[in-house]
Amino acid sequence: MVKAPDPAGPATHSGGTIPSSSTAASGNTAALANTAPAGSRAAGNTAPSASTAPAAGAETDAPPDPALPRVVWVLAAIAMCVAVGFGILAPAVPVFARNFGVGRTAAALVVSMFAAARMASALGVGKLVDLVGARSVLGTGLVIVAVSSGVAGFSQNYLQLLVLRGLGGVGSAMFTVASSSVMASAVPSAVRGRAMGVWSGSFLFGGVIGPVIGGPLTAISLRMPFFFYAGTLSVAAIVAFAALPRVPRSGREQRVAAEPPEGIRQAWRLREFRVALVADLAGNWGNAVRMATVPLFVTEALLLSESWAGYGLAIAAAVNALLLLPFGRWSDRRGRLGVVAVGGFATAAGMAVLAVPPALWVFVVAMAVGGIGSAAQAVGPAAVLGDVANGRRGSVIATYQIVGDVGATAGPLVANGLVDLFGYPAGFGVTAAISAASGLFAAGQQVSGRRSHRQAQVNSSR
Repeated sequence: MVKAPDPAGPATHSGGTIPSSSTAASGNTAALANTAPAGSRAAGNTAPSASTAPAAGAETDAPPDPALPRVVWVLAAIAMCVAVGFGILAPAVPVFARNFGVGRTAAALVVSMFAAARMASALGVGKLVDLVGARSVLGTGLVIVAVSSGVAGFSQNYLQLLVLRGLGGVGSAMFTVASSSVMASAVPSAVRGRAMGVWSGSFLFGGVIGPVIGGPLTAISLRMPFFFYAGTLSVAAIVAFAALPRVPRSGREQRVAAEPPEGIRQAWRLREFRVALVADLAGNWGNAVRMATVPLFVTEALLLSESWAGYGLAIAAAVNALLLLPFGRWSDRRGRLGVVAVGGFATAAGMAVLAVPPALWVFVVAMAVGGIGSAAQAVGPAAVLGDVANGRRGSVIATYQIVGDVGATAGPLVANGLVDLFGYPAGFGVTAAISAASGLFAAGQQVSGRRSHRQAQVNSSR
């Protein structure tokens, strides 16, 4: 992936400056212009130069936010098509699997298989994006998921469903890694948090619509959501091939540079990237539990119909959608790590509420609180990834994808296994603990960054 020039000017990141790929290898820690949110005033940031540093109170008198690039809106349209279909399908998958006579853990394995296939193929997909470009990989991935999902609707046994969902996971990895590559290379850092909010908001807007449609469809037939999902993915693939511009790839033009682009080793040295990886694992763990365990909780603990699972997920998605842009602006103006911490704590609170004795009103509150957490988790870690990945190899994005898929794979298996052994409070309680640990890690790293910044100021004044 080739680093796009950033018109935003020098900027810094909460907890410290993120070095560019061309400076980190040589030991230079100078900040890149496009590696952190512009205008960030969070304590712990490295101060910008005198010519670019905002004056006191500049946040309230700041100029209007710059316009988002066209590519963000194209990706948002694609994301909404994907999310509508996925929102319809997600509540049906574990219930459909149970119809083949398997237990809760085996039903959760269908959800985890999708994530496991994404995880296994992510590094190869990252290299593929570097070689052939993001648009081709993104569109082809959508076609693979569409075809495999449509065929999965005809599954006659559990094994067929499991294999086809795994194939869909490979296509999903292609779509996700390629989309993240475009966001990292084509979107300036000064608007990256807001861009992530719009992009994630499109997923969530589709996620609001999807479960509302999917509830009645699931009541008619558990196979219908698979066919509907295949249709929405086909529309997304058409939009990708027709409207997504070509994005420069890490090809011959970049190989003439004096130094090769950096990879995961250099990215790992950055405090913010480590925080993003932990948050990505916890966020995907929580989201996967929400998709794989909550529908079973609704039918088996609350004794409600499958439609209520869709309504609960729609509540979470609606709250999420309302908060994405505010969290995106917070991330751009005050730093990423505070948003990451809020995501971990709010998700933990939502899961903890589900662990109390079941009641409908408790379920609604838990879904709403969980929506707050998922909004912050959608913006903060992804914005950090964009800051770090820009100008680096596809292995950085692929590693982030793999870590998230570890959470998405392990979460339902661990949670539903605990449900089988000890009941729903155990499954939701462990998920809450993991999310809380993520929030604590982000908050701790933010405090550490502030201390480092203060010490640097003291040393420079001597």
